[in-house]
Amino acid sequence: MALPDLDFFRRLAAAAAEQTLPRFRQNGAVETKGAGLFDPVTEADKAAETAIRDLILHAYPDHGILGEEHGGHGTDREYLWVIDPIDGTRAFISGLPVWGTLIGLYQNGRAVMGLMDQPFIGETFVAGYGESRYFGRSGGQEALKVRACEKLADATLFTTSPKIFSDAHVGRYERVEQSVRLARYGCDCYAYALLASGHADIVVESDLKPYDIAALIPIIENAGGVITTWDGGRPEGGGDIVACGSRRVHEEALALLKN
Repeated sequence: MALPDLDFFRRLAAAAAEQTLPRFRQNGAVETKGAGLFDPVTEADKAAETAIRDLILHAYPDHGILGEEHGGHGTDREYLWVIDPIDGTRAFISGLPVWGTLIGLYQNGRAVMGLMDQPFIGETFVAGYGESRYFGRSGGQEALKVRACEKLADATLFTTSPKIFSDAHVGRYERVEQSVRLARYGCDCYAYALLASGHADIVVESDLKPYDIAALIPIIENAGGVITTWDGGRPEGGGDIVACGSRRVHEEALALLKN
């Protein structure tokens, strides 16, 4: 069975945007999924995932789907779609346009295609068939390529927040942050898109789920970057993740992140 083309991913993103954009900055109701922990979810999250799933099920009924809001079915199939309709719901409910729709496709457990769409800004980052491409609001497009950075001391680092790290992990993260030239917080999935497009050099995060990272893996790898777990393993299962634009920076970061 052939992989879908990049235009199908953009159709999925457009369907999600029809649900998210009318609800963005409208101060709608917010629920929490956590017990004692604020883990927000909105009607936009749920409606966007439904729209994505409906299109996938119609076009690829034999594929499996794993979504953050509506669970999974057929997760052991050769092709598995992994969906986070709004990555960065905290940013979404705060009116900050660094959230994104993430749609990844696994083939036999390996991330082979992916899309990150930020519809308010009008930017789409999509990967497949060995390339990563950027589509802007004006309709133009270009290939994504990470920038050259030869050492961690020259790097710009992103993380969602230093507070995402557990007591067992925060010291290891801080070793990396203390080694870079510039650290910035709060960009969620947009940080990985900036890395793939050559505006940052390293992203470090912890305790991610597959739907947090699935779409971003091929975007970074096809742009020439490296993305692994903190122990150097494949990132498809989530967990503790480090993404870098260069292998040298990645090697330095792994040395600091390992126990």
